[in-house]
Amino acid sequence: MKETFRWRSERFGQQVALVRWGHFGTPVLIFPTAGGDAEEVERFHLIGALRELIEAGRIKAYSIDSIAGRAWLTGVESPEYCCRLQNVFDAFIYHEIVPLIRRDCASPDIEIVTTGASIGAFNAVASICRHPDVFRLAIGMSGTFDLTKYLQGRFNQDFYFSSPLHYLPGLEGAQLDALRRRFVILPTGEGRWEDAGESWRMAQALGAKGVPNRVDPWGSQWDHNWVTWREMLPKYLAELR
Repeated sequence: MKETFRWRSERFGQQVALVRWGHFGTPVLIFPTAGGDAEEVERFHLIGALRELIEAGRIKAYSIDSIAGRAWLTGVESPEYCCRLQNVFDAFIYHEIVPLIRRDCASPDIEIVTTGASIGAFNAVASICRHPDVFRLAIGMSGTFDLTKYLQGRFNQDFYFSSPLHYLPGLEGAQLDALRRRFVILPTGEGRWEDAGESWRMAQALGAKGVPNRVDPWGSQWDHNWVTWREMLPKYLAELR
């Protein structure tokens, strides 16, 4: 049921990995949290929580290393480097990960669901906003959507084009038309370490451009942690059609 694909990415100049769980069903790309790797979702039992959907052939779950998120989290590199890396990461998703998932599904145009928690939610929503031609639904759990806190006041063009909160207000044309045919779900706890305001701000930015979305507040008993996300994700994926 589990398979790991490894190759050398020319974009990063290093070996990368895509891990897949399942044999059939809707492809779901799960972004790790900021410092996570491709198997983080298994170690924290999210794959176990999805097991019924996976074994029933409802979904195939995929995950990758959080290459850009790790750079933001460590703070070793400059903000300018992290912004460039975030855009390289986006190109990596679109030009390397999406084609590999489609080959693995034996379907050259299958549409992908994207999801993640915390900074993983940022990447899930950023992916559907930039590439509505391949992603059909984003589930951004407990999202950290405003990364300006990492910029040290040095806002730049690379950051602008990587951050949906910042480029959505100016988005027009075919990309926006396609995005308006997609859907974004923003579930968030309201307990410890959660900032539900980030999800509401993301929803406002999407809604102002006519992009269908909804925020699902889960209440104060749900904290910013894997216990919450193991409850959230199976619920939303079970609703897939």
